[in-house]
Amino acid sequence: MLSEQIAALKRYDSATIFNAVALRLGLPNLDYTDHTIRSLMPDMGLVAGFAVTAEVTTNDEDSTALEWIDYYDYLGSQQGPLIAVFQDLDTNAGRGACFGDGMARVHKRLGVEGVIVEGTARDLVGIRQVGLPVWGWGAVPGHGVFNMNRFGAPVTAGRLRIHSGDLLLADTDGVVRIPTDQVDDVLQLAEEVRTREAALFDFYESETFSLQKMRARQQQY
Repeated sequence: MLSEQIAALKRYDSATIFNAVALRLGLPNLDYTDHTIRSLMPDMGLVAGFAVTAEVTTNDEDSTALEWIDYYDYLGSQQGPLIAVFQDLDTNAGRGACFGDGMARVHKRLGVEGVIVEGTARDLVGIRQVGLPVWGWGAVPGHGVFNMNRFGAPVTAGRLRIHSGDLLLADTDGVVRIPTDQVDDVLQLAEEVRTREAALFDFYESETFSLQKMRARQQQY
């Protein structure tokens, strides 16, 4: 994946990219997160990159506990730019945070540009200082026994099944997945979507707008 393609994707919002993917692959298409995954730092803009996945528990003391350094070794071996994706599998998921400002500093050093958590985060002020936007359910101040259960396996965030290596774009609307073998097609279609919508919006806002003209335009497509 060329860095130029990633940079080009970041010219579009998630809704436009979804529309382009849907035009390419057809509908129904559920390659996006649901309403539970929201930007916790919407002013920090969008990110695009490759998913690196992990399953964690935030309070269950009897859960599998891998060495965190092994996860970081895995993270550091992946091709960037990266988006870390955590799924909290705790029996009381979200009650304890699964991402904080210390983790943010390590992730940033290892090439991560954004974080998605199927769960909660904390230390948002500190994470913001690192410059690492986070998407998730919300924030809590605490955590419990925080175990790394597994990494590199498929996870679910906002009802979207995500594999390590998936190409994601995240912004204020949520997260959308882009087929890695069709990025150029998606980029072309995204520009077509933007151009068509701009013309349509201009018509909606024009002094000549009428429902009769709107009907005529719809019949052209």
